[in-house]
Amino acid sequence: MAQQIRFQRWMQVLLMRAAEAGRDGEVPVAAVVLNGQGHAIGHGRNRRENDRDPLGHAELVALQQAARVQGDWRFNDSTLIVTLEPCPMCAGALVQARMGTVVYGAADQKRGGLGGTVDLSTHISAHHRMSVVSGVMEVEAREQLESWFRQRRQGCR
Repeated sequence: MAQQIRFQRWMQVLLMRAAEAGRDGEVPVAAVVLNGQGHAIGHGRNRRENDRDPLGHAELVALQQAARVQGDWRFNDSTLIVTLEPCPMCAGALVQARMGTVVYGAADQKRGGLGGTVDLSTHISAHHRMSVVSGVMEVEAREQLESWFRQRRQGCR
């Protein structure tokens, strides 16, 4: 129960950061990496458009920062929290980084890499098994994304 409350508090923060990314023209997604003691060691939000970088996904930005902060690429005791289910690229990176737990808000039935289209956390090729917690503040996370895309489509008319 305490862990679920902690995840919800972080998700509230991430939804605010995702909204900032959306105002900057990015798909509104934000992520944080918490070390084994629960301290934030990496933050990220989508940066593909602004950085013109196909790897500028929130999860990868947070993961790179966390690796620099802790001085290691292994995250067995860490948790990544993100507003949207990671895509296969990000899910693969999380498996490679040996992330202990991944927590996400909205599921992605079209591009999700942790159950939406494929589940790389349990795939036979995965050399590491991570815990996955889905649906934390899912309604709010989904509505944020749907609203952002709706506004983008209306602006194109």
